[in-house]
Amino acid sequence: MNRELTELKSLRILPTPEAMGRVRPAIKTQTTQSNWKMNRVNLNRTRSIRQILPAALIGLYLCMSCAPEAFGAGEELLPPFGFRWNDSMAHVETVLHGAKAKIISREKKENREIWIVEGLVHPGLKRTLFTFKERSLIEVELQYEYPDRTIEWYNQRMGEIRKYFDEKYGTGKLVSRSRDTDTDVIQTLVGYQWMVGATMLELFYFSAQKGALVYRTISVDYKAL
Repeated sequence: MNRELTELKSLRILPTPEAMGRVRPAIKTQTTQSNWKMNRVNLNRTRSIRQILPAALIGLYLCMSCAPEAFGAGEELLPPFGFRWNDSMAHVETVLHGAKAKIISREKKENREIWIVEGLVHPGLKRTLFTFKERSLIEVELQYEYPDRTIEWYNQRMGEIRKYFDEKYGTGKLVSRSRDTDTDVIQTLVGYQWMVGATMLELFYFSAQKGALVYRTISVDYKAL
């Protein structure tokens, strides 16, 4: 238990932009939480696309780096924060409680249960989604957001993360590149996928814009096959 909590608190998921020397002056994006509440109905559909956003919440926020411990050795890719595939719900909850993280919601869908967790200590991490099947861990999605960054910064960030994964796991597969302009909310989704042993790793960028309001996110999703 103590070992797991130590890993949970100290593990680096991906190197931060600061560590890579790529930080630019922030440009303030004029959005507020109340502004985004009115857009949630329009954004809910993105969850069904690739589970980029939870149904009742919006957000992602990505740092960049994966310590060897996070992915395991060789062809084994493990979920982040020292967890392992098929960890029980009880075990995951115990570790989260010890790390003072909070389970915001528990949503059951067919034979799966999804937890939305906030409070895990990691630069920029907004929330984490844990998915269980038959009470065993099968997916961990890291959601991050950079509210003060420009689209150029996001494009550069995606390029850095994709390059990192390409060098580590081989060239990723483009699985999504779409721009939806059918409504007054313009939505963009770009995603890449890597297959590493019995784990699928996915990287996504999502943005939604309505007039002067702009929302941009990045996520990293680990799925057991």
